[in-house]
This record gives sequence, structure tokens and C-alpha cells, in this order.
Amino acid sequence: MKPNEAEERKSMDNSKIHEALMAVQSELKAPKGQMNTFGGYKYRSCEDILEAVKPILKEHGLLLTLSDEPKVLEGWHYIEATAKVEALDGGCVTVTAYAREPEQKTKMDAAQVTGTSSSYARKYALNGLFCIDDTKDADTDEYQKQTTSRASKPVQKQAEAENIPPCACCGKQLQPVQYNNRTVSPLETARSTKKRFGRVLCWECAQKQPKEG
Repeated sequence: MKPNEAEERKSMDNSKIHEALMAVQSELKAPKGQMNTFGGYKYRSCEDILEAVKPILKEHGLLLTLSDEPKVLEGWHYIEATAKVEALDGGCVTVTAYAREPEQKTKMDAAQVTGTSSSYARKYALNGLFCIDDTKDADTDEYQKQTTSRASKPVQKQAEAENIPPCACCGKQLQPVQYNNRTVSPLETARSTKKRFGRVLCWECAQKQPKEG
């Protein structure tokens, strides 16, 4: 296959999976199937999202895989979770998210602590991939207050060093994103969204913008 043909094929594959992913995002209704009996509120778990999205992915010929890996950033232990959607005929979209293991010891053993952080990180990755807004979920707010007060500092420091403003839509700091087997930096995202939409947007908000033409 000639270079130009390969690039054209890659572009077509990306276009197809983006259209399929947009359809999944529109059709997905992830219920809050869990109840926190102590706080008296409902929330959605990673399992709730997976149960709701699997049949839709199958209808659109998409394969979802989840993986995670422990990381140490500035002395803090994180779980890096990656959610990847692949089209059966080519193309993929990947989103990475992080959750920090708690600073103070809990009654859970080490495996349980890591498992809990993994579940949160995977949930955040799925939220980003399928444009699910959990900012009002009490479990998310509680977890972030207790365990992620410093989770975004490495990214924030990078953004401040590069003078990257927060997302003009949601106000969040831009995060690195895995896309087509490479890492898209916050600076690259800021430049591309500024050029395309006239303002700096994070990856999730950029996906929600109306298609051109």
C-alpha cells in the first residue's frame, strides 16, 4: 500500500470510529444503580456503565477494553486506567484517567485499596470516553476530597509552565489523552481546539461540539 493510500485509509478508519462512538455516546443511558446507605445518595459505578454500554457497543461493532497500571508521581501512588474503543474494521480511541490511593491507612488491605482505586480510575476513563458527567455525583465529590487533593498537581504544574488556560466550557485543566496509540499533550489539545473552535477546550468538551459542515 502506498503512503498516500495508507494515510487515506487511516483517515477513513478514524472517521468511522468517531461516528460510531458519537452514536454510542448519544444512545448511552448509564443509570445510578448503587446506593450509599451512609450518605443516602445514589451513584453509578464502573460496573453500571459497563452493563449499560456493552449492548450498544455490540450494535455498532465496537470493542471496549480496560486496563490499569500503578504509577508513582511526585511520591504519590496512582492507578492509571485506560479505556480503549476499537472498531472491528480499524481505528481506535483511547482515554486515560488517574485515581490516587489514599494517603492514610484504612481498614482495607493493600489489594482492596488498589482495587478500589482501580475501580474509580476506570470509571473516570469511561466517563471521559463516553462523555458521562459525574461532577454532581456525591461519591465522586467525596472521593476527590479525601484522596485526590493532589492528584491533578503534576498536570496542573505542566499546564501552568506552558501557560495553558483551563477548558473554556467546563473549566477543568486539560489532561493528556491517549489517541491512536500516542499521547496527546494538553498543549497540543489547547492549540488544536483553539484553531478549530476559537477557544481552548478539553478533550471531552471538544467531542461534544457540533460537527463542521
